[in-house]
Amino acid sequence: MLLKQELEVELMTKQELSQLYYLNREIEQLKSRLTELDCIATSTSSRITGMPHASGISDKVGKYAAEIADLKELLDLNLKKCFYELNRLNRYIESIEDSQIRMIMSLRYINGLDWSQVAYSIGGGNSDKSVQMIVNRFLKRK
Repeated sequence: MLLKQELEVELMTKQELSQLYYLNREIEQLKSRLTELDCIATSTSSRITGMPHASGISDKVGKYAAEIADLKELLDLNLKKCFYELNRLNRYIESIEDSQIRMIMSLRYINGLDWSQVAYSIGGGNSDKSVQMIVNRFLKRK
């Protein structure tokens, strides 16, 4: 089992390293949509659209309840994926021997900083291109 984990650590690609970033973006979009639907469902003001409307009472909460429930389930699933991915990335990064590369990878792929922010954080006169090149060279060696 340990051998399998070691192999998994060695085979991470840029795309795999970026999964946490994209999961976080997806979670933010789901939260935004959930807030939007919740506001629509609980809104008491009427919409003026200029279109004729049928009389009667509509159950806005009931109308959106299924979609809200689905979004909450999807959000929960993505949060679990995010936790899994964070642990996986941490294991990978901690397996790297070079402390500078560990720091760069952590700032970029766990903290989600852009390359210029990573360069500024590690200091030493590094540019955004130089820290990006350090990571690219490291990944090509593997």
